[in-house]
Amino acid sequence: MTTQLTRHRPPGLRDFYENPAVPVASGDARTLRQARILATALGPATARTTPATILDIGCGDGTAAATAAPLLAGHRLIGVDWSQDALKRAHALLPHVVRGELTDGGLPFADGAADAVLFSEVIEHLVDPDSALDELRRVLRPGGHLMLSTPNLAAWYNRGLLLAGVQPVFSEVSLRGIHGRPGKEVVGHLRLYTARALRAFVAASGFEVVSLAGAPFHGVPRPLRALDRLACAVPSAASILLLHARRT
Repeated sequence: MTTQLTRHRPPGLRDFYENPAVPVASGDARTLRQARILATALGPATARTTPATILDIGCGDGTAAATAAPLLAGHRLIGVDWSQDALKRAHALLPHVVRGELTDGGLPFADGAADAVLFSEVIEHLVDPDSALDELRRVLRPGGHLMLSTPNLAAWYNRGLLLAGVQPVFSEVSLRGIHGRPGKEVVGHLRLYTARALRAFVAASGFEVVSLAGAPFHGVPRPLRALDRLACAVPSAASILLLHARRT
């Protein structure tokens, strides 16, 4: 989910992501919606000759993978992260955890070893998302599934905030504090995508986009949560983008 996995980082960014105080969870609503899409794509483990191998790349503390696991029962779910601290916490929730990076063949898996990759709230933290998608494509088998989620720069409330001259939610101008936008937590977002940009980027990286859905954001103030759930019906305006693609 929210862990930096690239090898080349600006000074201080590695230490930032090793800090246990940095939030690594992004809400059960996104996790469950994403897991349901993947479970439908893979089918039940009992209907397959061998269970699917699913890599949760950027698993953080393992909370999201543990939440998704019941919907993916019977399949082999492996948590992968760069942060040693995150992996220590994830090991308490997941039977299989592995350290890996997203550049220069840094994932410790053979070409085409995975049937599916969960890539949840990671891409917005990356210095080099192009190399990351190349590495995900390498470890996926032909036709393998990519389930990617990321905050939406064009979320319904961000459109209003920009019109008012306010920094959009999810965007950050510093690792030391929040400046010019709502919210209190610094989580290290380096890149943000609209639905159109995400589709185009993933397709250009050698994937066929199957679907794009929306999910709510747990940080939306309570009085606005019903509206945030309604916005999911229009993914381009939803808080979180859930993209399902297959390796070509």
